[in-house]
Amino acid sequence: MIDVLQMQSVDIDGVRLSISKPTEFNINWIGQKRVQDQLIAAWLILEENDIPLTPQIIGPPGVGKTTMGYATAKALGKDCYFFQATMDTRPEDLIVSPVIRDSQTIRYVASPLVSAMITGSVCILDEGNRMQEKSWASLAPLLDLRRYVESQIAGITIPAHKNFRLAVTMNTDASTFELPEYIVSRLQPTIEIDFPSAEEEKKILRYNVPFAPEELVEIVTTFLQNSHVAGKPYSVRSGIQIVQYTLKLQKQTSQDQRTCFYSSIQQIIGDDGLNYI
Repeated sequence: MIDVLQMQSVDIDGVRLSISKPTEFNINWIGQKRVQDQLIAAWLILEENDIPLTPQIIGPPGVGKTTMGYATAKALGKDCYFFQATMDTRPEDLIVSPVIRDSQTIRYVASPLVSAMITGSVCILDEGNRMQEKSWASLAPLLDLRRYVESQIAGITIPAHKNFRLAVTMNTDASTFELPEYIVSRLQPTIEIDFPSAEEEKKILRYNVPFAPEELVEIVTTFLQNSHVAGKPYSVRSGIQIVQYTLKLQKQTSQDQRTCFYSSIQQIIGDDGLNYI
């Protein structure tokens, strides 16, 4: 039985857990409504005995996988937590960590994932295929009908709130691990996000750098679209950085926009990027 106390700590089987606060920042998901509908569908509950699915959101770095997950959670009126997976992520990092107080007593701190489980919020497990199998194994009971995790450190089993939702983002680059099949079978459906259309990229650039001149937005959009056709991994995230840095260089050096744009491409993308202007 879970007793929530002012959403700051909880008692689970006699163990007090401190829980973290959800992430709050101002972002918007622009375009590609299809993938947002797919995520909402995966999280739906159709009847009393139904459970939500845990989708994997797959795409190149920088196409907005995390943004889409967060924006969808907020559109549903839910708080959202993030857990950034790395190759060094340990099972206890995912669940509960002990912290020594000044009084030399131990305080147990719930991870963002477990905080979301307890409060009935959304958790985005980011870049999940950077995490090794031992850590994934600790989440296996959460990803099926059992919907709980076990903390070996605190000696407790933590059930997920019925309103808890989880999605896992995956990058399609080479610096990742291959997930074991028993985990892949639990992370379904697969939602694929590709590079946005030209019109969507313009809207994203305008949204993130609203003070940018239209000419620069057009130039950067053309660069991005040319790179997509060539199969290059340059994303709209890089496009936003190029716009921002071009304007900053202009302000600082008083050079013309095109000179600053070329410098931005070289410093953010590299010389190869100049081939797609």
